[in-house]
Amino acid sequence: DDHDFSYSIVVNYFDQAGTTFSDMDQALEKKNLLELSRLGHFLKGSSAVIGLKKVKATCEKIQNFGNCQDEEGERIEESEAMRKITPLLPQVKAEYSEAEEYLKNFYDV
Repeated sequence: DDHDFSYSIVVNYFDQAGTTFSDMDQALEKKNLLELSRLGHFLKGSSAVIGLKKVKATCEKIQNFGNCQDEEGERIEESEAMRKITPLLPQVKAEYSEAEEYLKNFYDV
């Protein structure tokens, strides 16, 4: 059944997102831009699969800033990248929480 199949994908996404957010917090604390970029890329892909456009877009920004690239793909300093990424983590968590609440209601979890 399609509903059961999609439900399992969404539940796995919830687990992955929780772990990824924790890893992002640690990477931010350590000022590890490459790890933030990797984690942003990972969560961007997972979010795209289940259609969470806001989360995907914010994760893409985290990925790019983690690679020291601005919105136009131009090189930026690490300090500027950290300054740009820092407010994105609470933002993406809020976007995720909104989507999680909707999906939990949809799947009656």
